[in-house]
Amino acid sequence: MRCPFCAFADTRVVDTRTADEGATIKRRRECPQCNRRFTTFERVDELPLMVVKKDGRRELFNRTKVLGGLLKACHKRPVKREDLERIVDEVERELRNRLESEVASHVIGELVVEKLRRLDEVAYVRFASVYREFRDGRDFKAELEKMFQD
Repeated sequence: MRCPFCAFADTRVVDTRTADEGATIKRRRECPQCNRRFTTFERVDELPLMVVKKDGRRELFNRTKVLGGLLKACHKRPVKREDLERIVDEVERELRNRLESEVASHVIGELVVEKLRRLDEVAYVRFASVYREFRDGRDFKAELEKMFQD
């Protein structure tokens, strides 16, 4: 594994652990060249999952993109990053369990919205406002009323 700091080609593994209930291997590595440490994750290489966007474009499912949206929604909220990573793991697992090679972006959005709703209501409203493209205060009010009815 190449060092991300100095690009030295031969790093050594310091520690290995399982993560994500055994679905991932987490390795702590050290570079003998610059002595810096970093973490890598190994996952099973699965078939690509394509996301069909609203305009019909297709792109690869991107865990980082989903996590980025969650991080923005949870900015200055008492939410742990591990909880957000768990949501991304759950969403990806549910999508892959459908055994479909393509999934509409709105399906991903709805899965994320529902999981975020259980985690933090403020972050849920933030995420929903962007995902559902709220236009004004009435859209916020309608979403809040719906939230309190359930």
